[in-house]
Amino acid sequence: MPTIEPANGVEPELSAMLDAVFADYRRSYSSSSGFDADLWAALDRLGLVRLTGPETSGGSGASWFEAAELLTAAVRHGVRVPLAEHDLLACAVLDDAGLDADDGLVRTLGFLDGNGEASGVPWTTAADRIVLISQSDTSCFVSDLDPSSVEVVNGANIIGEPRATIRVADESLSRTTVSASAVEKARLKYAMIRAIQVCAALECAVESAIEHTTTRIQFGKPLAKMQVVQSLIADAAAETALAGTATESALQVAVASNWFDERLPFLVAVARSCVGHAASIVVRNSHQVHGAIGTTREHRLHEYTRAALAWRGEGGSVRYWDQQVGRYASQAGPSMLWPLIAG
Repeated sequence: MPTIEPANGVEPELSAMLDAVFADYRRSYSSSSGFDADLWAALDRLGLVRLTGPETSGGSGASWFEAAELLTAAVRHGVRVPLAEHDLLACAVLDDAGLDADDGLVRTLGFLDGNGEASGVPWTTAADRIVLISQSDTSCFVSDLDPSSVEVVNGANIIGEPRATIRVADESLSRTTVSASAVEKARLKYAMIRAIQVCAALECAVESAIEHTTTRIQFGKPLAKMQVVQSLIADAAAETALAGTATESALQVAVASNWFDERLPFLVAVARSCVGHAASIVVRNSHQVHGAIGTTREHRLHEYTRAALAWRGEGGSVRYWDQQVGRYASQAGPSMLWPLIAG
């Protein structure tokens, strides 16, 4: 079962359908981190490409709970597609800005710094348009651009997913003013997306460790009967549960408040901190109990462990999120810390 449980109003039929779609695709393709246009078209026909978009602009009108289930299913089957970047980030920002996102084009999102550069922009090689958020001292802006209008230096993260640096030299690029709260919401969503994905990867790694140690016989008994192995798996499972609970708690508040609850930055920071630290323990322990087989390309463990390590640093490092937790707790002070935590 995924860490983000389908108990948040997600229909079991949807969960089963998502699993079936990605499982069928998994059986028919050779592992690759490149963009698969045929898969994207199939997901579009099912209404999954713009799952959370409003129905009035071509979306399916689903919630972030369904989106979390979609992302989890993709991770579980090792399928790499820019569903989150397109629907939950780029198109959502355009919706907030009152701009048209119902044109069938694939989009991604980046955040420009003060020097007109955006780093780590995902899936630029698949995008027909790049949505860029920029800020001045007094205003925030969004631009929906053709990739040919900006400088794109393509790269990849450690699992081969496209990540690029974008440089904007032309200050006359068309841009639309958006609220600072819309920009903050986009940043929180990006952080939450990666938390959901890491949680799904960690859950799969733990499941793989359990399956391997219960079936692998060593010294005349299953590995799972050995106390040291039990301890490694218990620690990994506990860390995964903590990360999942923190992420789900933040997601619950985000959905209930439409991403505007004043506690949300703290809760997202807690989730990302827990997720980041859990990744270290789960990756180490799961590989340790798998032994040499877990390091081979043929075994699926690396699809989860390497992905978890790649995603945990996107949208902010573990150290950054640890510092954010401390900052919010310090600002709350002794009298307001518990209400900040518990609501």
